[in-house]
Amino acid sequence: MNIPPEVQLKATLRSGSVYYFIETTFASREPHYFIVLNHHPATDDVLILVCSSSQKERVKRRRRGLPAATLVEISQAEYKDFPTAASIVDCNYVVQKTVSQLLAKIEQGELKFKSVMDNALVDKLRNGVLASPVVAEDIKKRYFR
Repeated sequence: MNIPPEVQLKATLRSGSVYYFIETTFASREPHYFIVLNHHPATDDVLILVCSSSQKERVKRRRRGLPAATLVEISQAEYKDFPTAASIVDCNYVVQKTVSQLLAKIEQGELKFKSVMDNALVDKLRNGVLASPVVAEDIKKRYFR
């Protein structure tokens, strides 16, 4: 049975939803895990996502000098769908996607829904974005305050 992409997205899109896909703006052609941070993703015009990485030390080196709260480490015990024992999210970098862009990825078979992350963890990620001196203030005000 083929479920229409709109129904698939509507059924899974909420704050903390984790999607797995290739981000075309990244140098890597490998898929990554992206977490939805919007409070109201079903009605917002743009989705704000952060990306996890298993390369913790590399991310820490790259972001040296930025507030520690902007780098959020997540263990596999905290989120079971990450494939490594520990991951890190650089909250200094957000990816903006429209619902249409995610629908197109579903239609092309390029997006997989993983599960919904715990609210406490999502709040930690939002706080990391809010602590970032790099993320634009209009994004913080519009989607997180």
